[in-house]
Amino acid sequence: MAPRFRLAFDPEEGCRALARREPVFRALMKRCGPFALEMRPAPTPFEALAESIVYQQLHGKAAASIFARVKALQEGATLDPEGILATPDEVLRGAGLSKAKLAAFRDLSRKSIEGLVPGWADLRKLEDETILERFTKVRGIGRWTVEMLLIFRLGRPDVWPVDDFAVRKAYGLLFDIPDPKPKEMQARAVAWQPWRTVAAWYLWRSLE
Repeated sequence: MAPRFRLAFDPEEGCRALARREPVFRALMKRCGPFALEMRPAPTPFEALAESIVYQQLHGKAAASIFARVKALQEGATLDPEGILATPDEVLRGAGLSKAKLAAFRDLSRKSIEGLVPGWADLRKLEDETILERFTKVRGIGRWTVEMLLIFRLGRPDVWPVDDFAVRKAYGLLFDIPDPKPKEMQARAVAWQPWRTVAAWYLWRSLE
């Protein structure tokens, strides 16, 4: 069973602080309603990262089907690195993994066994940048993927995914900037710390 996930911060405090520091968010918050970030449970960080690898560049339904087939290959209900490494390449490819994603699965499994990917309890003790540094060492896992884990799995308050297409689009609309660059977004958002997750969530919501 996946652990119950909770936000690592008080969203009401975050909303109040963000509205004070960047008044343009006040109207956005009023239009979009209360902050309601939906956490996404997963039994282990290993499985969460494996799932993210499967979903890369695929539509949701197709990725969900592939991930379900991969999980069905395991004896238990939870994916584990030892089980992945023990499964032949042709079997995992038959479940729908591309050659690149299979290589990423193998690398994630090996690095997890080496201790790079801990359990949730130990992961929650690590700082955001430490998690980013560690997990981006895994083949096929970039900064954006880890940022999504920080937001939707760990509920961290100060994640600012400037490489997210929807965040960039909504930011440009909010501040009337046709093509906002990550450097400019980072500079403006310094004043929003430590509540940049709240800003990102409202920007995502503004496009719905």
